[in-house]
This record gives sequence, C-alpha cells and structure tokens, in this order.
Amino acid sequence: MSAGPGPHLVALDVDGTLLHYDGGLAPAVRAAVAEVAEAGHHVVLATGRSVHGTVPVAHELGITRGWAVCSNGSVTIRLDPELPDGYEADEVITFDPAPALRLMHAEFPDAYFAVEELGTGFRMNKLFPDGELTGVHRVVDLDELAGEHVTRLIVRSPGHTSEEFHELVARTGLADVTYAIGWTAWMDVAPEGVTKASALERLRGMLRVERARTVAVGDGSNDVDMLRWAARGVAMGHAGDHVRAAADEVTGAIEDDGAAAVLRSVASARD
Repeated sequence: MSAGPGPHLVALDVDGTLLHYDGGLAPAVRAAVAEVAEAGHHVVLATGRSVHGTVPVAHELGITRGWAVCSNGSVTIRLDPELPDGYEADEVITFDPAPALRLMHAEFPDAYFAVEELGTGFRMNKLFPDGELTGVHRVVDLDELAGEHVTRLIVRSPGHTSEEFHELVARTGLADVTYAIGWTAWMDVAPEGVTKASALERLRGMLRVERARTVAVGDGSNDVDMLRWAARGVAMGHAGDHVRAAADEVTGAIEDDGAAAVLRSVASARD
C-alpha cells in the first residue's frame, strides 16, 4: 500500500551519519536537513548522545523546534526556543543499573563505568578520555553509581573487544536491560525494551505520521532496530554488515555525505 499525503518522520542518527568522526558537519548535510524541514517533514535526531550532547547539534542543524530522541531512546525531548533551556523532557525512562553494573565490574574490573545525569552530565568511576562524554563529570565510587535509577549505563573497556562484550551478554543473559555494543569495546545499557525504535514509534503516533512515511538513516549497532522499524531504513555506506543487512537500502559513506543524498530524495519527493 502506498502512503497517503502528509509529512514524513525522518529519524537521523548523529555520529557517523550526520557528523564526521572529528565532529564536523558537512555543508551538504546541513543544507539537506534544512530542505527536508522546509518541505514540512518532521526531522528527528535519534542518537545515543545525552540531551546536553544532542541539543547543540540540533541547533547547529537549524532545528530549534520539534523533537529529538536521546540516550538510545531513554529520553525524548521537545525542542522549543521559547523554553528556558531551549527544550523540555517529554519522556524519561529509567532503570536500576546495579545488577548489570556489578556483573560487568566483576567481569571487567578495570573498565570505565558511567551513568547519565539528565541534562547535566555523567557520574563515573574514573574520568573517561577527553571528548568521549559531554557535560559535567563527577567521579564517584561504584556504590554511588549503582545507587539510583538512571537512563543509561555506559561501559568502556579498552582492554577488551566488542566480541568479548557480546560473549559476556550471551553467557550471563543480562536480564531486564537493553544493550547496544559499539564498534570498539563500548556498551550502552538502557531500560529493558527501550531503543531508538521504541521512542520513535511513540513519536510517530503522537505526530500522526503514517507508518509508510517513516525514514531512518544510521550506521551503528544501536541503529539496527530503528532501521528495521522505518518503512525506509537506510544504512550508511561504511556501516557494518549486520547494520546494512537490517536496512532496505544503503547510501554513501560519511565521507561521501551519504545522508545528504537520502535527505534530498525525501525533500524532493512528490505525493
């Protein structure tokens, strides 16, 4: 069945999809995002970044009104320049990080652990390398890290591979959480059942966008569910095989401004 008239919901991963690895934003991508917004579509950033790491990117793209999905789906915000901080939290989903934290600390005692403090920064057991996490950083002990419900737990273990993280999950089960493992030895742990896709489906219903008019673009493991959710899921050209397999199509790599080509096709589409 073809989609009826109306706006698209266009969900965009940030790092490796819109932003280069050095944090740069190509003029072609910025212009293409503007074209989609000017055409009346909903442009929604859907990222693993925290709120304070997402809002500046939205503003750099010219998105000051609308919605963004942060922390891999745990936090959804409404952007509005008339609000004191330029945004407000629309939905915040938390979980108890203690079981996963203690299990992974037993397996990876030298790892870096951090939990997100909404709108502020992170609490962590030791300082992460410069530039990896945004906001205010507070070093605390493991008991304080595990002491209250949070939106996200981050595990970084440079001495281990992503394959070893996958093996740990398979061996232990890690019940009652959702996890996303990055390119390197990095794991994001979220509330059970929470992904970018789950948050986007909620937004789709709120915005009354037809399912057939959903588009998503991404490059990482945490984008797989989002790409499967979208009627048109597009993997970046540099994405891993499992990410590409989850998509309906593959665009150019980040170096080729692959996201811009997808966005221009949405902006120029005629009902």
